[in-house]
Amino acid sequence: MSAIENITFENSELLRFITCGSVDDGKSTLIGRLLYDSKSIFEDQLLSIETSTRRRGMSGIDLSLLTDGLQAEREQGITIDVAYRYFATPKRKFIIADTPGHEQYTRNMVTGASTANLAIVLIDARKGVLSQSRRHAYLASLVGIPHLIVAVNKMDLVEYSEAVFQFVRDEFEYFAMGLALPNISYIPISALQGDMVVARNDRMPWYRGETLLEMLETTEITDDINTEDFRFPVQLVCKPNSASLPDFRGYMGRIESGEIQVGDEVTVLPSGQRSRIKEIVTFDGKLERADAPRSVTLTIADHIDISRGDMLVKTSDVPRAQKEFDAMLCWLGEQPLDLSRRYLIKHTTKSVRAMVSRLDYRVDIHTLSNGPAKALGMNDIGRVSIKVQQPLVCDSYKRNRATGGFIVIDEASNNTVAAGMIQ
Repeated sequence: MSAIENITFENSELLRFITCGSVDDGKSTLIGRLLYDSKSIFEDQLLSIETSTRRRGMSGIDLSLLTDGLQAEREQGITIDVAYRYFATPKRKFIIADTPGHEQYTRNMVTGASTANLAIVLIDARKGVLSQSRRHAYLASLVGIPHLIVAVNKMDLVEYSEAVFQFVRDEFEYFAMGLALPNISYIPISALQGDMVVARNDRMPWYRGETLLEMLETTEITDDINTEDFRFPVQLVCKPNSASLPDFRGYMGRIESGEIQVGDEVTVLPSGQRSRIKEIVTFDGKLERADAPRSVTLTIADHIDISRGDMLVKTSDVPRAQKEFDAMLCWLGEQPLDLSRRYLIKHTTKSVRAMVSRLDYRVDIHTLSNGPAKALGMNDIGRVSIKVQQPLVCDSYKRNRATGGFIVIDEASNNTVAAGMIQ
């Protein structure tokens, strides 16, 4: 049984965060420490980890095993896939994504970062800011993560030196001047020993800030969702065709941003037809008002031809439907980008055929400079121009992550080969 089993978290706010950084900076150990010290581990899990630790010839508990679940990871001692873990405190619920540190697994990091509110970039106090630390910080900026915590780890190996912490902080701050990261916090920790992760201690009296868990519990995330622009991609058209609801026709989906009220005038895109909201239906009954990120069924006053992939927006705030746009592309596929090939783009609930018509430049992750390129290989990032066969209703990614992001799919293999952010 869990030590927190008697605490109720039903109404707690949810924070999604990722841990990232260079290989062997201690990401998996940090997550294990968070779970262990916050008493979020079940007894059978703890027993299994203790057994696995002994089998590896180690004493105590190897906390990294709580997230390094793949056999290949355990054999190599690295994380090669995104591991998700869930825990809660009386103040907040959390979903953690432990992302890979090796450069060849950067694509997995993009997957974990795509829905995160916050990123923890771990830096080994002995090594300072490495190239993969820079890469992950840049990716966090690129995918629009609004909050970043730089955790200078392994402070126990540098005698808890304030000077070492300040040096690493200054080094990262200088690098971050070129990034769009509006909210950066810094904290010295030892994930292995537990210093400043959940509990305070007297080994770093010079640090008077919050512990890492306190930062996670108090980071303000209510402003992370776009509350101004109502965007409702239709996921499913509901027509029960039952005797009790002979004429019911509802449009199911998730409110990606903004809010809606009964009576509001809406425009259906890309057709441009207008109507008014008649009902807002949920599993709990009908509402007069709903906001993001709630899943609802909407009914409208008029009979309009609406299908999956269409988008309902407020008539007072209609975005453009575009057949060509510029985007930043993170290439994830093993085969490089081919400008002569057609791909599928999945944007919200709509999939359309597309082609990359132009590659403007590729980003040098070490210097953040832009250079010419003829192709994008796996883990490359570049700016491109994309043409689609059918118009997409989109916003810039900076304004709205939900309607500004998309994935690129290889039609032949059905593999996701890129993630994109509309500029």
